[in-house]
Amino acid sequence: MQLLLAVVSGGYAVGAALNWGSEELAEIMGDFGLSAAGLLAAVSCYSYARAIDSRERPAWLLFAFSSLMGASGNAVWGWYEVILGQAVPKPSLADFAFLCFAPPAIVGLLVLAKRPVTRAGWVCLGLDSWLIGGSLLTLSWSLALAHAARTAQSGAPGSVPRAALSLAYPLLDIALVSMVLVLHFRRSETNRSAVNTAIAALALTVLSDALFTSPLLSAEYQSGQLLDAGWFAGSLLLAYAPWGARRPQHGPDPAAAARAERPHSRPITGSLPALTPYLAAAVCTLGILYNVVDGRKVDRMVVFTGCTVVLALVIRQGIMLLDNIALTQELAQKENHFRSLVQGSSDVIMIAAPTGTLRYVSPAAAGVYGRDAEELVGTELATLIHPDDLGRVVHEVRRFLAAPPAEEPTTRIECRFKSGGGEWLNVESTVNRHQGGLILNSRDVTERVRLQAQLQHSAEHDPLTDLPNRALFTRRVRQALTGRRAGDHSTAVLFIDLDGFKAVNDTIGHQAGDELLIEAARRLQDSVRAGDTAARLGGDEFAALILGDGSRDRSAREYQVHEIADRLRTTLSQPYRIGGSEVRVAASIGVAFADPGITPSDLMRNADLAMYRAKAGGKDRVEMYAPQMQAEVVRKAELAGRLRTALHEGEFALLHQPVVSLATGEVAAVAAQARWRSAQGILFTPAEFLRVAEYSEGAGGAGSGPDASRTAELGRWLLEQAVEQAADRHRAGHDVPVAVRMTAQRLLDRAMPLGSVEALLTRHGLPSGALVLELAVSDPRVPFDDLERRLTALHRLGVGIALDGFGSGYAAISALRRLPVDMLKLDRGLVEGVVESPRLHKITAGLLRIANDLGMRSVADGVDLPEQVMALRAMGCTHGQGMAFSGPLDEYRLRRALVRGTFPVPGGAVQPALAGGSPGGSMVIRRGSHNETAVPPT
Repeated sequence: MQLLLAVVSGGYAVGAALNWGSEELAEIMGDFGLSAAGLLAAVSCYSYARAIDSRERPAWLLFAFSSLMGASGNAVWGWYEVILGQAVPKPSLADFAFLCFAPPAIVGLLVLAKRPVTRAGWVCLGLDSWLIGGSLLTLSWSLALAHAARTAQSGAPGSVPRAALSLAYPLLDIALVSMVLVLHFRRSETNRSAVNTAIAALALTVLSDALFTSPLLSAEYQSGQLLDAGWFAGSLLLAYAPWGARRPQHGPDPAAAARAERPHSRPITGSLPALTPYLAAAVCTLGILYNVVDGRKVDRMVVFTGCTVVLALVIRQGIMLLDNIALTQELAQKENHFRSLVQGSSDVIMIAAPTGTLRYVSPAAAGVYGRDAEELVGTELATLIHPDDLGRVVHEVRRFLAAPPAEEPTTRIECRFKSGGGEWLNVESTVNRHQGGLILNSRDVTERVRLQAQLQHSAEHDPLTDLPNRALFTRRVRQALTGRRAGDHSTAVLFIDLDGFKAVNDTIGHQAGDELLIEAARRLQDSVRAGDTAARLGGDEFAALILGDGSRDRSAREYQVHEIADRLRTTLSQPYRIGGSEVRVAASIGVAFADPGITPSDLMRNADLAMYRAKAGGKDRVEMYAPQMQAEVVRKAELAGRLRTALHEGEFALLHQPVVSLATGEVAAVAAQARWRSAQGILFTPAEFLRVAEYSEGAGGAGSGPDASRTAELGRWLLEQAVEQAADRHRAGHDVPVAVRMTAQRLLDRAMPLGSVEALLTRHGLPSGALVLELAVSDPRVPFDDLERRLTALHRLGVGIALDGFGSGYAAISALRRLPVDMLKLDRGLVEGVVESPRLHKITAGLLRIANDLGMRSVADGVDLPEQVMALRAMGCTHGQGMAFSGPLDEYRLRRALVRGTFPVPGGAVQPALAGGSPGGSMVIRRGSHNETAVPPT
């Protein structure tokens, strides 16, 4: 657009200089060409005013009206010269239109001017306008306007209108020029390019008007001459102004911000607005001197105008003097205010020259750095920064200074700063630009950095032993498997578990357990190499990362790591002195190597599997990971999944095995047993599917996890089905108790709420005496106090309590002493060898004698041979169950057996020599049998 504007304006100027080729064409271009250019400017300014929505809209509407008046004047001029072919009369409508050009433009410039914020500012604006206008009026009056005024006074016909026109044109141009100059120094920053272009267009138009009204050209001017090129170019420039210049942007102007940040290298440019009144007074003085030097009589108009200009200058200087005094006072107050802020700030404020030398340091340096501010002034900033941080700081400062100020006004740098005492302080600084140098607002953040380091340490270390925790250990393993060690497959991970630690907690307390863990962590930390990592993963589980040595001999490396692990096991298994007593625990260790392509999680999982294999293999040993361990885990997980599915889809069946009196063969009770019917119709025995349940419970932790909940669900199902079917048999006339096996842990489990057994009996209508709970007490962690309270409550209701697995359990004697047991159920292992082994025969006989002395019934489990029946009966055993009488029966076969009532007994029905009750009676509990037996206190 700029190129097109230059080409069109240049073409018009060339045509005017060459007289357009003919007089008619020159008149057409000089009249209608100028009218078309003015109309284009009017349409352009009007369209732009309609397109914007700001305080500039009235100014562009006024510019459009001004251009329209200029276009109308040139059109009337062409009407007379081109259409009618006669001279333009004076005055005419063209003069009226031309006179209406300047006032709208003057008002439009006032709208665009930056408005003063005070009354003094408005007064100064008016005085500046008069200083410029009055000076130009004095000079113009001396040069030409006085002659026009004397012509009007001559009294010649038509002289007054012509003289008025001669005076009106230059006076309006003087006013327009005054506003152009004032606006140049007071223009608003909004849409600066468009406003500057409009000012240039009006200035070019005023210059052409001034040349037209001068005595040298006004008498000989004709349309189509070179002077028309100035009006034409001014109109085109005004039409281009709103569209060709850059439009205003939303938000701050980056270029303006850059100019604001750039130091003022040309102070004369900024002083021109202040010099404008003096320049105007100088022009006025030149106008007066022109008359004096020329020997003319000084005109009263010149004297009056000059006096008013001088008076306006004096008034303006007075206002500026008062304004300067107020500004000086305000500046002094602000300087004191900011000096107080800087000197009273707890942050250290420093100003550094572009060379890095400190020019100013605030007094806070004494409290923060321990050094006086005067001591630091003149010091090189680089000498105060820690050498390890200097390179990073210099790089950041250079990057900051090279960045555009509008995009990055400040930056933040943290480094170590040398204090007066010689120690290094952690300092955080906010950096700003200042005359090519830097302003640093610094504060001591040493405590914050120390706290962050403590928090980071706490987040990555175990609070009890201060060893790395699982998160840090996992990250160290990941680092060992990546980077330059990625190809080293001799790196190994050791998982360590302390065997017997739970017993330490339960016997001598958690405080002693914590002391043992701390000592074990110290031993582990002292046993690993400097580059290796020892960690505590949680509870009594530890781990060690043994970095590889680049060895390619896998067997030699395995032997070396196994030796390290065995040494760790020996060290951790040494006795511990806790609270003046000696405590022993053992260590089970699993080892896994970093195979090619293995992930950190897989490597740690392999070590964990190897550790569990070490525990399952007898504890206090080292086990190396083998791929079949993972396959076994997958197989057991699949079995556990099948168990859960079977439980939900009703694949479990409930069978009952008769408990027979060894003296008479009568059915005294039935023992409920669960069977798993697979999709192929195969019935799995409890020994087969309970191994899966026990694995599920052990893998998730004791009594925790979803698999343990499945096992608990299976136990609840067994108890509910047994009670429900026993109640049905009871209503059918078969008053035979049902015995349900239950572990002590399950009876005390929160998943089995207090009162659930009682509620189950009530719901199905089964008498409490018809239920016998076969209790398995095999875990030393079972709290006997809670178990005793729970069993006593059930025993008072009439529920029978049988001690299952008697002769093999951990707490048999304690259970007999403290629990309300009604009968003893001999372990299958005692029954299987009672005939062949004299030693086992004596043990079994002794246990049965204890039961009979305590008035309890005894039940032998696994009685499969007739010889076993006769031997047990001779030793005083009252009841038995096994294949010697019957295997587990479904409900139909069980009822047929109950109708028959007895099973044949090998050797015939006899009265045993030692019996704790009627020889063939039912196992229905008789109240008081246990309480009547005196148990000596222990």
